[in-house]
Amino acid sequence: MNAYDSERERTFEALPPAHGRGFAQSWWGRAWLTALEGGALDGEQVRTGRRLARAGAVGAVSVRPGRITAVVQDRDGTGYRADVLLDVLTDAQWDRFLDLTVERAGHVAALLDREMPPHLVEDVETAGIELLPGLGDLEAECGCDAWDHCGHTAALCYQVARLLDQDPFVLLLLRGRAEQSLLADLQARSTAVPTEPEPAQQEGVDAVEAYLAGHVLPPLPAVPELPEQPGVPPTLDTEAPPPGDVEPAALETLAARTAAQAHALLAEAVRGGAERQGPARALTVGEDAVRLAANLAGEGDGDTDSTRSVLDRLAAGTGRSREQLALAVRAWRTGGVAALAVLEEEWAVEGEALARARAALDTAWEEGERPVLRVRGNRWTAAGPAGQLRLGRDGRWWPYRKERGRWVPAGDAAQDPATALAAVGSEEAEGAEGVAEALS
Repeated sequence: MNAYDSERERTFEALPPAHGRGFAQSWWGRAWLTALEGGALDGEQVRTGRRLARAGAVGAVSVRPGRITAVVQDRDGTGYRADVLLDVLTDAQWDRFLDLTVERAGHVAALLDREMPPHLVEDVETAGIELLPGLGDLEAECGCDAWDHCGHTAALCYQVARLLDQDPFVLLLLRGRAEQSLLADLQARSTAVPTEPEPAQQEGVDAVEAYLAGHVLPPLPAVPELPEQPGVPPTLDTEAPPPGDVEPAALETLAARTAAQAHALLAEAVRGGAERQGPARALTVGEDAVRLAANLAGEGDGDTDSTRSVLDRLAAGTGRSREQLALAVRAWRTGGVAALAVLEEEWAVEGEALARARAALDTAWEEGERPVLRVRGNRWTAAGPAGQLRLGRDGRWWPYRKERGRWVPAGDAAQDPATALAAVGSEEAEGAEGVAEALS
């Protein structure tokens, strides 16, 4: 990937055609395409853009704060200037992003390796900063005078997904900060000596005086700021033996995860998200058990006796073996409740859903490139070692690969079946071995 760099603009040469491969192999590249495919009003225009990008119709791409630009050639050879706009972060948001980045040593190292750390994205989201675009965030402008995403702007987005795979700093520049200035700010924060603020003086008022003089007292103080971290529950490791039906390790785990969930909900409420989105569906017992197991496996303490005991209870309480629980955790990490349902549920695709699935399969590949697929229920299996596609009830395609004689999740879902199937061969099962070891 050759690029012309300046402090505020990068220009990338046109990429070759992408026949027979997906456009996004990284999780952040797929998140970018989800924002396009889920936010565009006309799905046919998105499919047209995918075909144009796959044919190599997108010219050199210019990336600068808030805007990406390229000339896209139509099927008849006519070129149109296509622009896609994304809001830049404010100075205050960038300061918070930098502070959160240097808090963990691995964040900066991952960025330098051209990786986008998922924990960093989660941390900044908790702080109210949306780094990756959401549905409707990618605004389109095109010389063809379309008022929403057309084939040209969609093609540009697909091409940018390939650039993001190779360099996440493309996204950071689009959000407003160039790579060199961003790294310089990170270096300055990493070497700064932290100073401890002086504790605030707490002044109290006698309760009787407060009651008698309530009408002249100052107003109540402002609501405290959101704590940086969730609270730490008290330890239950005492000398007194627990009751026969109480397991301290399991209770400590539930308390710690409840504190983390409460912190996340409070952060969402502080920034107004609770009013926008409304309450989510409550998890079933089986789903919540997988969520807890995924958290435990991700904390690096799966070898302790207490953690193994908790995982045993989660598996037994939901009628799963430890191997089945490990597979469910792997699915959960690719897409939560939706991915877990695709793993454990096989259903008959009929009527309108079947028609949409067939249309997506017919347009996903160029003529002669579509693999041979055997269908059973909502599962399309490619001949040979290529993999399997599973259709979710929301219309998205989930990639699966065969490992040790069983089908296992191979990546995130995609609206395009070709993109999903390409992830089977290119997506490494990052962290899957660690999950299996922690849960076995």
